Amino acid sequence: MILQALHEYYQRNADLPREGFEIIRLKFIIVIKEDGTFMDLVDQRDGRQGKEYLLPKSKGRTSPGAWRTTFLLWDHYGYVLSHPKDSEKKSIEMAKKQNNIFINSIRNLPDELKKDAGVNSMLSFYEKNQSEKVKKHPRWQDCSKINGCNLTFKLDGHTELIPQRKAIVDYQTNIWDKQEIEGKKPFVAPCLITGLKSPVALIHTATPILESKSKSTAKLVGIQKNSGYDSYKKQQAYNAPVSIKAEYAYTTALKHLIHSTTNHVVVSDTTILFWAKKLTTSFDLEQSFAYMISPKDDPDKRVRVVEALFKAIETGQLPYDGNSKFFVLGLAAPTPARISIRIWKVGTVREFGERIYQHFKDLEVIKAAYEQDYCTLNELLANVSVETKDRKKPNVVYFRGRYFDAPPNLASSIIDSILDGTQYSSTLLQQCIRRIRAEVSKRDKNGKLIENVTRPRAAILKAYLNRINKNNNQNIKEVAMALDKENTEVGYVLGRLFALLESVQEESAKPIRLNSTIRERYYGSFSSSPVVVMPLLLKLKNHHIVKLNGGLKNWFEAEIKQVVDLINPKDIPSHLTLEQQALFAVGYYHQKNSKK
Repeated sequence: MILQALHEYYQRNADLPREGFEIIRLKFIIVIKEDGTFMDLVDQRDGRQGKEYLLPKSKGRTSPGAWRTTFLLWDHYGYVLSHPKDSEKKSIEMAKKQNNIFINSIRNLPDELKKDAGVNSMLSFYEKNQSEKVKKHPRWQDCSKINGCNLTFKLDGHTELIPQRKAIVDYQTNIWDKQEIEGKKPFVAPCLITGLKSPVALIHTATPILESKSKSTAKLVGIQKNSGYDSYKKQQAYNAPVSIKAEYAYTTALKHLIHSTTNHVVVSDTTILFWAKKLTTSFDLEQSFAYMISPKDDPDKRVRVVEALFKAIETGQLPYDGNSKFFVLGLAAPTPARISIRIWKVGTVREFGERIYQHFKDLEVIKAAYEQDYCTLNELLANVSVETKDRKKPNVVYFRGRYFDAPPNLASSIIDSILDGTQYSSTLLQQCIRRIRAEVSKRDKNGKLIENVTRPRAAILKAYLNRINKNNNQNIKEVAMALDKENTEVGYVLGRLFALLESVQEESAKPIRLNSTIRERYYGSFSSSPVVVMPLLLKLKNHHIVKLNGGLKNWFEAEIKQVVDLINPKDIPSHLTLEQQALFAVGYYHQKNSKK
């Protein structure tokens, strides 16, 4: 299903490379004269990225003798200039062999192709031993420092690269149409993507996930040879036959999505790709999805996108057409040679739109005026994770200039819940409560106590509780967005009471800032075993409240009485469950953020 969806995406996207070619980023280009004389080494970098060119498709190099395989008129500096990857003798000898293979591949081209001015000039370049002149160029030091830097040639005074010349393009197209594998007659079988009998691709193209720092051998489909997967005397990809053309289509589509800025986001260690089967005019989820799921660096755009979704839901603009399919693919690279599938969701634009809408509605909670309207996924993950200085950890999450070590697979499980409309992971609940308890004494650089029940944490707990009630048909009052004085759930009421007792202590000490509060000392015990400390805190309250002025004193006494009247001492459990502790935190947050 995944391969078929990617194949369909390639078929509908006319901007993707034609068969037999691929987009390659080149950071440096060798400029030569028609007689092969070296002219210049041109830097194509814009920042750290190279310039994109449409070149003849690369070939897989995974076997021990893979160094004998080279590309058509372009490759890395080992093949093009005999430059080794390091100073070891073995690497130097390998670079020489690679260079000989590359030169011979040009010499073995058909005679009519060698008459092309570009190909002929490359042959002259090597006959005149011009490679050393390239290495003496001032820019060579920058080029040689790039691991496996790809290079090719351009004739002086021409705009296209030599591999882009018409004669080479026609030659590559002709080879591709013949669908030969290294000059051998291909194996023909029904393609599992198209269903048509076609020549089968022996090795699938590498499609590495760049953010996961995987090597170029990472593939979505890879079957080992002589490793127990062989059956009926069929080896490697012949066990699951994909035609050469279909393999090219799905890998090209996958590469395009991975490098796309609109159809590709990264959350924690998961690379998320998404696309629509066909574009819709009423609401373009393909262009909006990234801003709903990921931490794009444009909060204003995110607000506009989410509000557009809300409007589309409320006005019925989301398409009802069942053919408006939407696909979400989450990938990770646990090993350098393999890509694992974390997420695969197929639904309609309407289904996903409504579920994303519900996700944001579930997260709605009272907030300060300066806070963003909608929490991003990275913001949620950051609020349930420990801060880290190690940016290279596999699950690291970036948020507001800081890095957080998120629990494994938590990001993908949240996305699962969003897109399926199901219960959020229990790990999310546990991590949230753990961080709230761990940060009861956290202070800023000025020594001011920082709120441990933040807006994102309160939103997470509210959403979790409401979904578990809804999905399990529990007859429990829904947690409101703001303070709900009618909510009599014991955890919620106790959270409100603790917030009031803390506020009484803080108000009684003003203008002095307390060195410690009851939150630092008793939040953990009150939120888990309230019967142990509740009498003590009520007694302390009497000591603090007498210091308040009349109006404030009366208000606190009335509020505390209203809350205490909701509690039947016999109903207070000796230990609160995790769900009750979540209600405690939400009640605490609501009371702290309510207007007096």
